[in-house]
Amino acid sequence: GRIIEETDTKQAEIFILRFLTRLFTQTAAYNQGDEFAAGMDSYVDESRKRRPDLAYYTAAQIEAARTEEWQKTRFAIEILSDSESYEDGLEKIQDYFDAGAQLVWYIVPNRQKIYVYTLPDTAQTHKDTDVISAAPVVPDFTFVVNTLFA
Repeated sequence: GRIIEETDTKQAEIFILRFLTRLFTQTAAYNQGDEFAAGMDSYVDESRKRRPDLAYYTAAQIEAARTEEWQKTRFAIEILSDSESYEDGLEKIQDYFDAGAQLVWYIVPNRQKIYVYTLPDTAQTHKDTDVISAAPVVPDFTFVVNTLFA
């Protein structure tokens, strides 16, 4: 693997993170003890890890992490920042799926779009009044895209 320097969360991204984490608190998954973690390591394999902007972990995964068992997110959210290229984002998406993710959202604030990946090379674009869903991982985590960017 190679070491990739992480940049701090940009202030413009904090609104997106707040919106998503607060909305998540209204889901059944949250009520069962699951969490969205910002900047937590998600292991790809024994030598590689990624640090998504938000990563979903079940209550069981959180408990397993207490014993230092490496955890892999099933649902990662990445926000494209000015310091990152689109190609960097695609590499991250591939790594999440290599680790077993079922869903990756790639948020592009400047274009007010969210790309939903269910496979590393398969994305559906959501914008404006489209309703986005985190199904099948968190089925009741849904919202209208333009509310995120309002």
